[in-house]
Amino acid sequence: MMVSPPVPAISGADFDVVIVGSGVAGALIGARLAEAGARVVLVEAGPRTDRAEAVEGFRGGAYPYPSTDWAPQPSRPGYIVQGGPVNWTGSYVRRVGGSTWHWLGNCPRLLPSDFEMKTRFGVGVDWPISYDDLEAWYGIAEQELGVAGDDEAETGSPRSSPYPMPPIPLSSGDLLFTEAAAAMGLRLAPIPQARNSVDGYQGRPICCGNATCYPICPIQAKYDATIHVDLAERAGARVIENAVVFRVDVNRAGKVTGIRYRTPDRDAHTITGRIYVIAANGVETPKLLLISRSEATPNGVANTSDLVGRNLSDHLTAITNAISPRPYRGTRGPLQLAGFDEMREGDFRAERAAFAGQINHSVGNPLALARQLIRQGLAGPELFQRIGDTAPYQVGLAALLEQLPDPANRIVPDETQTDALGIPLPNIIYAIDDYTRAGKTAADALNARLLDAIGAIDRVASDDMV
Repeated sequence: MMVSPPVPAISGADFDVVIVGSGVAGALIGARLAEAGARVVLVEAGPRTDRAEAVEGFRGGAYPYPSTDWAPQPSRPGYIVQGGPVNWTGSYVRRVGGSTWHWLGNCPRLLPSDFEMKTRFGVGVDWPISYDDLEAWYGIAEQELGVAGDDEAETGSPRSSPYPMPPIPLSSGDLLFTEAAAAMGLRLAPIPQARNSVDGYQGRPICCGNATCYPICPIQAKYDATIHVDLAERAGARVIENAVVFRVDVNRAGKVTGIRYRTPDRDAHTITGRIYVIAANGVETPKLLLISRSEATPNGVANTSDLVGRNLSDHLTAITNAISPRPYRGTRGPLQLAGFDEMREGDFRAERAAFAGQINHSVGNPLALARQLIRQGLAGPELFQRIGDTAPYQVGLAALLEQLPDPANRIVPDETQTDALGIPLPNIIYAIDDYTRAGKTAADALNARLLDAIGAIDRVASDDMV
């Protein structure tokens, strides 16, 4: 991929479109508009990343042993302030291409019923649009990201266009669950994912099973937003990196008049355009709008509803791990390939959360296994032998749970803490309701039945959702 030289800070320049953020949303918009002839600039808080250097850093990194409580702690607390009863465990990165550098790549669609939760199940809220309103746009998004999927799979989400690529073949570990799932009325199906199953789509290679989809795909078989950043630059767009936006300027009429950002030397710059797009992710976008208070926008930009930053949700994950009766070797291939969609839909949604079942290939961690065995008293040659005998048999199931909208789950600018540039940190107030917890109970029970059905032993379900 072409890597352009860094663009110096720009002050006062006027563009047709100013986009804050170069992740998947900002990059897609930037590429489409630049190709249509618009003068586009993407303002990115982080640096460019050289893939080869990032892969080398990942492979050569030291294992992150936790710090001891009595040792000096020179590093500051985390960037995100945890202000609620439950810590929000999501994450994101600041760099050109955004968090798609580290995402898994799964691309399931919502179901039609997801847009009508209040009408159908008496919980949550109905959307002002329907699945049908978005369906064609889903197809366009799948083309842009390069999604591999099974056109014949019964996912519950009607389609008017085929996937760009056929599904990635399932692994032998996935196929362990075929009969057990069928006996429970479940169908094992490929998960749609933005990962090449054929060589050359968007100039990317076919997936070769490195099993490091996160933190990084070393060959870019998995989509990341640098694909569209590159397309935008080829069409004439500019990218300003290491530029942290801290204010949206609005005049008395309520019209945006400029974007202010700081560079690492703390110098402030203003950039203007005819159209502004804030695509800084689900945490930074509301924080930016809320810190941009003015006489015209006393509650923050675009916040007359008082809903900016509210209704934060996540796809919380319940995980169950066990030891398979046959070698599983989960690290051969992408980190997830197949799952079960039947538990995403049903009248039970009036009482508890739906979930998508998935087979995890990210188990088989010898270091985690070693810690577990050491706690059991093993050491020396016996420990070494047990790790070698056990690691290839580790198997895991995951359940991705829905959350209902809750205005109390929100992002606000922290009133007392700032980053190195003097910009308020995001304070996340977050909780998990009984509806979602009831979904985890059902997910744990189904995972246990599936693992028991294949003869797995030493089954352990996570206490928390991640």
